[in-house]
Amino acid sequence: MGDISTDLKQNEKRVREMIEGCDDILFRPMKLGKNKEISCFLIYIEVAASNMMLEDSVIGKMLNHMWEMDESGIQKAIEENSLGVSDTKELVSMDEAMAAMLAGNVVLFVDYFDKAIKIGSKGYPGTGVMKADSEKVLRGSKEAFSESVKVNTALIRKRVRDTALKVKETPLGKYSNTMCAMVYVDGLVYPPILENLEKRLEDFEIDGVLDGGVIEHLTADLKYSPFPQYQATERPDRAAMAVLEGRVVLVCDNSPEALVLPATCNSLFQTSDDYYRHFAIVSFLRIIRYMGAFLAVSLPGLYLAAVNFHTQLLPTNLIFSLAEAREGVPFPALVEVLLLELSFELLREAGLRMPGPIGNTIGIVGGLIIGQAAVSANIVSPVVVVVVALTALGSFAVPNEELSEALRLLKYLMLVLCAGFGILGIMFGWLLVLIHLAGLKSFGVSYLMPFAGKDANPEGEARDSILRAPLSRMWKRPLFARRQNRRRMRMKGE
Repeated sequence: MGDISTDLKQNEKRVREMIEGCDDILFRPMKLGKNKEISCFLIYIEVAASNMMLEDSVIGKMLNHMWEMDESGIQKAIEENSLGVSDTKELVSMDEAMAAMLAGNVVLFVDYFDKAIKIGSKGYPGTGVMKADSEKVLRGSKEAFSESVKVNTALIRKRVRDTALKVKETPLGKYSNTMCAMVYVDGLVYPPILENLEKRLEDFEIDGVLDGGVIEHLTADLKYSPFPQYQATERPDRAAMAVLEGRVVLVCDNSPEALVLPATCNSLFQTSDDYYRHFAIVSFLRIIRYMGAFLAVSLPGLYLAAVNFHTQLLPTNLIFSLAEAREGVPFPALVEVLLLELSFELLREAGLRMPGPIGNTIGIVGGLIIGQAAVSANIVSPVVVVVVALTALGSFAVPNEELSEALRLLKYLMLVLCAGFGILGIMFGWLLVLIHLAGLKSFGVSYLMPFAGKDANPEGEARDSILRAPLSRMWKRPLFARRQNRRRMRMKGE
């Protein structure tokens, strides 16, 4: 039952009590009708709906019409929306009215009417649609998500123009009331995945959800794993591809990135323009990415293993070159590698926090200067500079930033193991990683698909893994989609 009274004065008293001390919330009383016999008031956020906006918008035109109506006409206009105002909704409780106002809408209270009217407005200010920055591609759309959940869902619908695309909104955060939306294609998504996600969103209560990363870490399957269990993307075309594969996209207000689930290790190595370019080039680049990931984790450890334990594996000339390069270096190989690795991590973090052009300069020039100065001072050997540089390049080759960060952490585990056990240490380290990944799941889907469980969907998965088949042969959707709807392409006449 609603708790909005037909007595406008009683509603006004409650509203003024609730917005007391909120100077950014405006209360605007008015009189409607030819004889100004009907009282009403509007409440709205000052920036979200300015006075100029009220005069020039549909809201202003509606009120102008009501000023010329008699009492019965106004009642009919409110109850039946006979003026045809778009994006209006009747609210039966004061809590709903406050939530609608705090979401950036205008809320109208009218005397003798026991409901409030929500009228859509321009909403809070935010950044518009911009170019993708962290997920750059050679071909395809350059659009990126904005910080408005409405704009982001519209960018996905712009690419999937079908009513089967569903958008289910839910507010999260006790005080923030952040609007989040689940976007999926009805008929492709598995219902248990949606139910699982909804349950996880209901399982926690938090003061505020200020970014999608809060949801990501509160709803992950294995919270202590460094590997991302959602695929974060700032590209609407990547999100559109995901929903067409039967996955769910979670969009959060105030966050310029969407979360795609389920996520697999294979999907984190893919980019949106992988499907716009020739399959041979794409396959070659994917091999490069996997090699880069291996180097990012293993190269410093392999260097330590070769220098400290297994010099017999190296050519004689290379052994002499390494010995000559390390002559005069006062530190053991482990300390030498760690010192330079941590220096590069410091440069990366400093470059990230500095303003744009300055940050790029610090990253490039700082790396060259520190590396050269360290070699000249005999603090590190030139070979270690090459090893650390190749390791950094390998981490940059991984398209997903969160996966790249996980690999950077594993690098230090491999360093310690190789410093103690040589080549056996790196084998043991990779065995631990594979065991962890084999047991890791994202909303019930194995993290190692399609490398594990290939028989479940060989055509849809195996043809889009490390090597990508021509598009004419990729006629099945991946494992994410319902089994009866795996077919996504057929030649005309079939």
